[in-house]
Amino acid sequence: MKKQAIVIGLGQFGMSLARALSSRGIEVLAVDRRTELVKQAASFAAEAVSFNATDEAALGNAAPAQRDLAVCAIGPESRDSSIICTALLRQLGAPHVIARAADAVHERILHLVGAHEVVNPDREFGERLARRVLYRGIIDGLPLGEDLSVTELHAPADFVGRTLIELALPKRFGVMVVAIRRLAEGHGTVMLPNPTDPLRPDDILVVVSSPQAVERLANRTRT
Repeated sequence: MKKQAIVIGLGQFGMSLARALSSRGIEVLAVDRRTELVKQAASFAAEAVSFNATDEAALGNAAPAQRDLAVCAIGPESRDSSIICTALLRQLGAPHVIARAADAVHERILHLVGAHEVVNPDREFGERLARRVLYRGIIDGLPLGEDLSVTELHAPADFVGRTLIELALPKRFGVMVVAIRRLAEGHGTVMLPNPTDPLRPDDILVVVSSPQAVERLANRTRT
């Protein structure tokens, strides 16, 4: 049985999230008060409907308790609505609620009304972009809680031709290579690392480490 999600608020963030979830095989119910955005989401979502998500009866009809994931993606221009919607999702039995926050105060309130997770996409994008600008070897990263992150970075030039055993990255930098993205015949292939296989010029390393550790490694690789 496919997983089901409800995404409420189809601004840029909500629309992108609904599209990404749908592309990964999740049945998405996309919700917004604006009919033009609902029509747009209907082209890819399993279902798209227009109603006011602060209306308890209307939200209850969407059966959030029967869905694996409920996301309140209402934008920062409607903070009161996002808080009410998040609280209603919890009261209606949604098993996992993710809410979008605009700032630290908004984030605290969303936690208080019951959100299991709170995200701030603007802040997170800014932090990720700053890392890419400061550390040119870094392609992208994903936090794993407060102390760990998964990061993709280009293999440094002086790593090419050497094995992971030789490089001893956990000991020297505190990073663990968990996968390698490698170009093969024009196509990208993700593989588990072979510690005795020399790295190639176009290899992209997928590493798990603290944010500080991968920044030290990336900073060292700048040319």
